[in-house]
This record gives sequence, structure tokens and C-alpha cells, in this order.
Amino acid sequence: MSEARVVDTSDVVALACDLISRPSVTPEDAGCQAVIASRLSAAGFHCQSLDFGEVKNLWATHGTGSPVVALLGHTDVVPPGPREAWSSNPFVPEVRDGVLHGRGAADMKGSVAAFVVALEQLVAANPAHPGTLAVLLTSDEEGPSIDGVRKVAEHFRATGQRIDYCITGEPSSSELLGDVLRVGRRGSLSVAVTVRGVQGHVAYPEKALNPIHALAPAMSELCARVWDAGFENFPPTSFQISNIHSGTGADNVIPGALEFVANFRFNPNWTSDALIGEFESLLAKHGVDAECRWRRSGEPFYCAQGVLRRAAREAIQAQCGLQPDENTKGGTSDARFIAPLGAECVELGPCNASIHKVDEGVRLSELQALPALFVDVIQRVWVGHAG
Repeated sequence: MSEARVVDTSDVVALACDLISRPSVTPEDAGCQAVIASRLSAAGFHCQSLDFGEVKNLWATHGTGSPVVALLGHTDVVPPGPREAWSSNPFVPEVRDGVLHGRGAADMKGSVAAFVVALEQLVAANPAHPGTLAVLLTSDEEGPSIDGVRKVAEHFRATGQRIDYCITGEPSSSELLGDVLRVGRRGSLSVAVTVRGVQGHVAYPEKALNPIHALAPAMSELCARVWDAGFENFPPTSFQISNIHSGTGADNVIPGALEFVANFRFNPNWTSDALIGEFESLLAKHGVDAECRWRRSGEPFYCAQGVLRRAAREAIQAQCGLQPDENTKGGTSDARFIAPLGAECVELGPCNASIHKVDEGVRLSELQALPALFVDVIQRVWVGHAG
């Protein structure tokens, strides 16, 4: 491995490098939030740890009252994979050809560093700014997402802490910073199903019950079904089978059970409860004897045209010279836990081409542009909220 060759010492790059150098593989934080809390405390923020289990969560605020504008992110990263596959140590930040490389550079320590710099700039220029500025960080976004923002949102609901506007710094851009503005995300619902049959000899099917045959008509209907035609900026709801297994390996044995795993990615035409009811009713209609074990990752959320969406669009146009594609593509994000609190939520961050990959990186030009972009969005939110 080569040593770090960081050649840019600007504030946001230096902070991003500090964070990347900390091996915060989920659910570890590796001291990232302490570094951030120290900087924000020096800028006048009140920093509170909201830790649950082994997960660290930081809630930092400046000012009081409404509007509450929150920046949402995570300090944990996915494992780097084989170290020998990387061109440099994934936890030693290195700049090559104008790109800062390291695990988490794009997802999302670059945005987290930009959050800090943007907030420092905002409170320095506007010490008596409107309402409350906040940042919420977790070390449980890349993991099961149980003791992170999900749990913090439950705490906020119990204590009455509201959030009016939430900007998530996930790497949402495609080719150029600002070319995509996420205005919502689909819900995700997974199910593990055990179809019960009766094992027996293939020559005596009348003495057995083949779970493969029992499931086939229902599976055919599930896969062929058009669940809906989409919803505003959302694509149609999809159903996908990701795993299926049955049989003993012998060609003369009818299996006694079948296991499969499937996932719904759904738009606001549906709720998890409605899909669960529809799925289980369909199995029952076909006489399938099954046990279903459900995992709800999150409901869909959508930011309609309003103060935050308009502010983000106008800031992108001003700072990046682009008209963003406002969509709801991709997987899920922690904003799914904040939206039900009544917040308008958008996602805006650097390009995502390298996330979770070997040699993950973020362009220095994007990283250096992010603080000003976040500052512009927030200032426009203040104006829009007041107007």
C-alpha cells in the first residue's frame, strides 16, 4: 500500500480525509462523531449523544424554534472487501487525478464533512438565524438500521422534537453534482416464506404433497401481476424473488418443504400492511400452506412541491448550473424514518458511481462545491418558510 498523497488541504477536504482515515465499518463509528461534535461545539452547537445499543447517534442543534432544518447522514461505511483489490489502503485517504479515494469518500463522509463546514459558515454569517439548524448522524445506516435513525425518530416522536425540513447527503447524483435530486424513496418490504408439503416417493405422488407444485400457480400470478402504474415521480411497484430452494438433491424424492425470499419495492399506492394482506390472501386463494416472515424496511415517502424541493432545485441551478432530474430511484435511505415526523425530505449529494465498490472516490471539485450548495439550499428554505 502506498502512503497518503493528499494534495488539497482545504477545510472540507481535510475533514473528509480525517473521517475516511477512521475505519468505521458498520456499526462502528471509530471516533468520527466525536470529531464532528468537537467542531460543532466550538461553533456554538449543542451536541447530544443519542446512543442505542452499540450504535452511536449524534444530534447537534444551533438556535431555537421553527423552522427546524436538519442535515441527515451516517458515519458508518460498508466493509472494504479484499485490501489487495484496492489501489491504496481504503482507510488511508489518497488523491489521484483529482479524486479523493477511500472507503466512505462518496458514501457518505464527503457529505458529512460538507455538512460541518456548511453549518459553521451559516452560523458564523448568521448568528441569529431563523429557527433551528441541526445535524443528525448515525453509525447504523449501512447495517440493519435498527438502533440508528429509526430509534432516534421514535425518541423524537416521544419527546415532541419536530423536524420541518430534512436534507440527506446521500450520493444521489449520477454523472455531475446536482444532476439528480431525490424527492422521495420507494418502500421496501421483504418476506421469507416456507411452503409446507409432505415428503414422499415420486412414484407415489398421491401419498405426498409437492410444495413446488402447490406454489406454482400462486407464483405465476405473483410474478405476472401488474401491481400499479406508478405514482407521480415513482415507478410502478415491483415484486422480485431473490432466493428459492427446495428438494433433497435426489431425483426420486418429492420434497417436504420449499423456501423462498422475495421483496416488494413499492410506491405510495401501497402500504406494507396492504401488500402483506394482498400477498397472503393470494397464497390462501391457491390453497398454499405457508408460513410468512415479514421484514419492513420502511414505507415510501414523497416530498411534494413545496419549500424544500423548490429551494433545492433553485440552489442546484444557481450553484451547479443544472436542471436536476427530480426522481425517487434507488434503494432506501434513513430519510424514511424522518419523513413520518412530518418533515419535507430531499436527498442531495455527490456522484454514486463508485459507492460500495473497490477504490471508492469523490471528485475534489464536487466535494469542495458541496458546502456552498448546502448553504444555498438552507438559506432559500429560510426565505421560503418565511414567505
